Amino acid sequence: MTMLDRLNELNNMREQVKVGGGKQRIEAQHARGKLTARERIDMLFDSGTFEELDPFVTQRGNDLGPLDQKQVGDAVVTGYGKVNGRLCFVYSQDFTLFGGSLSETVGQKICKAMDLAVRNGAPVVGIIDSGGARIQEGVTSLAAYGDIFLRNTLCSGVIPQISVVMGPCAGGAVYSPAITDFIFMVRGTGQMYITGPDVVKAVTGETITHEELGGAIAHASKSGVAHFTEGNDHACLAQVRRLLDFLPENNAEDPPAREPDDDPERKDESLLNIVPSESRKSYDMKGIILTVVDNGDFMEVHKHYATNMIVGFARMDGRPVGIVAQQPMSMAGVIDINASMKAARFVRFLDCFNIPIVTFLDVPGFMPGLEQEHGGIIKHGAKLIYAYAEATVPKVSVITRKAYGGAYIVMGSKHLRGDINYAWPTAQIAVMGADGAVNVIYRDRIAKSANPEQTRQELIAEYGKKFDSPYQAASRGFIDDVIDPRTTRSRVIRALEMLKNKVDTNPRRKHGNIPL
Repeated sequence: MTMLDRLNELNNMREQVKVGGGKQRIEAQHARGKLTARERIDMLFDSGTFEELDPFVTQRGNDLGPLDQKQVGDAVVTGYGKVNGRLCFVYSQDFTLFGGSLSETVGQKICKAMDLAVRNGAPVVGIIDSGGARIQEGVTSLAAYGDIFLRNTLCSGVIPQISVVMGPCAGGAVYSPAITDFIFMVRGTGQMYITGPDVVKAVTGETITHEELGGAIAHASKSGVAHFTEGNDHACLAQVRRLLDFLPENNAEDPPAREPDDDPERKDESLLNIVPSESRKSYDMKGIILTVVDNGDFMEVHKHYATNMIVGFARMDGRPVGIVAQQPMSMAGVIDINASMKAARFVRFLDCFNIPIVTFLDVPGFMPGLEQEHGGIIKHGAKLIYAYAEATVPKVSVITRKAYGGAYIVMGSKHLRGDINYAWPTAQIAVMGADGAVNVIYRDRIAKSANPEQTRQELIAEYGKKFDSPYQAASRGFIDDVIDPRTTRSRVIRALEMLKNKVDTNPRRKHGNIPL
């Protein structure tokens, strides 16, 4: 056999691998509104850059599966390429082959890609579309999941890990995405749950659909498991590419800067009027964020979950930053259990990957109530304290209005090693609002007054003038400056420029014990 004959044989084998489960199953995949594993890879990577790994790996024989069902490549496509010009690894489960089920060899292919990613300091994107463990292989399939979970854990904080759920992901399989940094889900096709609707009905008697139980909307708005949702595979993979453009390849690198095309000294007159003069009125904090960041470009994370807290990515003078902010339009921006967990996880991610934290505060406090207390607001709120205190990246905060009590301390304050802390003239920094403070401090005086309500209002005005402002905190150096709102963009950018070579450390330890 000549070299040309051998090359023809090789090319024929490659073509066989590329068709996966065959034309009929590919058509069925398309009929469900889903792309194939290879089509998804083509969408993710820069054109012509993808290099496949292990295309000829074949699943092992077993007692329950006939040998003539063996398929070269098995039910996953793995490899590496460039996303926005930078190295990235991928595994993409192929639902056209054995329903994308995880076999011993599928697990080995995924683990090899992850090992190469961490050794070369590059992100991993896992595209999930799988019926779960390959039952015919028994415990070896379960062992493969364990091998993947271990790598997810050891890679955490070393390289970015992104999971893209574009089909079923059930049982133990859900824990791999759950360990990763961000989860994307496609509405209508992506589903995650520990046990399916049939088991739920058998155990609890509840009748529920797959989508209601573990669909993208449920996980994006109720459980908080999903960070992003999109309507189809194309839109979802475009957003994955967008996210990767904000992230460094690994924890030893800085996030990728762009040549700025938005004036760092730009001022905006609208910021003078965005905060209402009446402290009980709400306003949209996203209006401030979009005005201050480069070109109004803000990629919000967890948009539909814990909407009283805003987190997401943006750029300031071309450099990526993470934004954390209250949303006064939702629950007055109060911090509850879900908001605490949402912000704490995001802050820790930013700190893992050297992304500065910019915080905008308008927070009346932590959410009171029996449900919150019994739900563990103490330990969950402590997560947010822990995350900000532990973070060593540059931390810049801007108080736009309320910053009361423990909630003031939590949100990147000087007391948790905040680097630069600004306040607008509208800022109100105090233990609590003037109404509540006067009711506590002057209870007896008000009760004995001839006109209690008039006395109370006079005391509220007096207290507010003295304490409910940024100047007492500024007089003690807890606020570095009270700034003109119009200059917020330039002041934050200058602070970040000053802090770009910041070095801070934590005590030597194996790891801390965050209140979980």
